[in-house]
Amino acid sequence: MKIKVFADTICGWCYIGHSKLLKAVRAFEDVIFDFEHVPFQLNPDMPKNGMSRSKYLKFKFGSKKLAQPMYDSMNVEAKKVGLKFNLENITVTPNTKFSHILIMLAFKKKVGHKVLEEIFESYFCKGIDIGNMDLLIKIGKSNAIEEKKIIDAFSSEKEIKNIDQNDIAARRMGINGVPFFVINNKTYISGAQSTTNLIEAIKVNL
Repeated sequence: MKIKVFADTICGWCYIGHSKLLKAVRAFEDVIFDFEHVPFQLNPDMPKNGMSRSKYLKFKFGSKKLAQPMYDSMNVEAKKVGLKFNLENITVTPNTKFSHILIMLAFKKKVGHKVLEEIFESYFCKGIDIGNMDLLIKIGKSNAIEEKKIIDAFSSEKEIKNIDQNDIAARRMGINGVPFFVINNKTYISGAQSTTNLIEAIKVNL
């Protein structure tokens, strides 16, 4: 069964949705799933080095105070799936292109979910800048991806263009928010819905 997941690595709801999806698929021991990570950029025009979190929150929400209800809601939902977010530790909102490039490499190596989870955890639980190439290389190497392949991919205009093209294609499909799941190219699910809803959506496609 093919499952495409449109997501961004600075999207807390994507991390939550990812956890719910993995829980859902564990209910189907006899089904072979083929996952595809489709890059989506919440901030496609983000500077290469990102921007300070305080500046970003002011730009996106008006102020950190106005962003707090979103933080609170996200923290509650994260706890429900066993994740401990530390959003206050985030000091930089990064450009996510390189994290997407690494994830796509990882899925080719069959370690996509592991790398994706480590990137999510680094950002939302540890407050680490996931736009930092050294961090991403370290994550890739720890999952048996050759350092040279990672560096070559990061240096490739073709790879960077591919990330942008995926983002543009998603928006042309009408996707303006993530996570967004496509099951067998037939069932479309928007948002970090419940594990139960994901299980029912998978059942429809059996």
